[in-house]
Amino acid sequence: MATLHVLVVDDEPGIRSGINRILGNYTVGYAFMDEDFDFNLIEAETGEEAIEILNTKPVDVVLLDNKLPGMDGIEVLEYINKQKFDLAVMMITSYASLDLAIKATKNGAYTFMPKPFTPQELRATIENVTKHLFLKRMTQKMQVEGKQIRFQFLSVLSHELKSPINAIEGYLKMMQEKQYGDKIEDYEKMIDRSLARLKGMRNLIMDLLDLTKIESGKKERKMREIELGSVARTAMDSMEPYSIQKNVKMTLKTHGNTYLLSDADEMEIIFNNLISNAVKYNKDNGKVDILIEDQFKCINIRVTDTGIGMSEEDLEKIFGDFVRIKSNKTKEIAGSGLGLSITKKMVEQYNGTIQVESTSDVGTTFIITLPRN
Repeated sequence: MATLHVLVVDDEPGIRSGINRILGNYTVGYAFMDEDFDFNLIEAETGEEAIEILNTKPVDVVLLDNKLPGMDGIEVLEYINKQKFDLAVMMITSYASLDLAIKATKNGAYTFMPKPFTPQELRATIENVTKHLFLKRMTQKMQVEGKQIRFQFLSVLSHELKSPINAIEGYLKMMQEKQYGDKIEDYEKMIDRSLARLKGMRNLIMDLLDLTKIESGKKERKMREIELGSVARTAMDSMEPYSIQKNVKMTLKTHGNTYLLSDADEMEIIFNNLISNAVKYNKDNGKVDILIEDQFKCINIRVTDTGIGMSEEDLEKIFGDFVRIKSNKTKEIAGSGLGLSITKKMVEQYNGTIQVESTSDVGTTFIITLPRN
């Protein structure tokens, strides 16, 4: 249960006590809210007292009479508007007029309620005010979070791209100035490093495109019966040059019916990410074992390596966006930090699960379960 703090500003004790009786044990809830709201009532007899409360206590809703001794309601409303308090104002008045309505609306009043009012009228109005305030604050929260996410996204992206761009620029300047000789052979190592950096940037951009399509829901999916063993073999073929370089042996075993109604591109991304990680983070002369098993109602996929493994702390964060495990063992391994995040999101699109078991310096196993329905 959440609580909204309601400031009742009225010089009539009967009005204040009546509002207390009506709202004291009342709650408001809608299906789209996580929890219901009840109300904590605060009273003020004058506009000056109301302003003092607004400056010192949390207030979510103000029930504001216009005819007050000293400052009138419109002046209080103007102060609230000027201070940009995050609250909703409901004007309560016996002297409603077009001029008053225009002034109050201009200064941010959400609604009006004429005196005298019934308990039903007050409750109906407070329900609308609560809904308005909830939706307004949810919108503000989403906008703030969206800005933070965009800022984080751009910060990480600029950091990830800045380093390879600087390196390639440096290599090109060395070649332009012929610092290491006049022959192209003198610069083969720089060319190789530049190409590797460009490949890393291209992979990052492709990962970002995949992530954007998933998050936006705009990726077109072509569902058909896919034999997952053939997808795994294709992923293994693409990693073979690197596995040969590290002398990592890859094996694939399939048991039973390994066909799944799925999108071929999505399955390829899942296997590519898991198998490439298993090879990249493996030890020289290591192994990668891929097992795809028919479990009747689902298919289980296990990718096990004999690599550097991960700590318990690392396991808790590896599926986050842009997360890369940093250590002396991984500093030379290129990656966007998006592969496992994308893999998890794709698995979840199939109502599947992904788990990971790992021991430092022993190895890691990723276990995916994909339901057939």
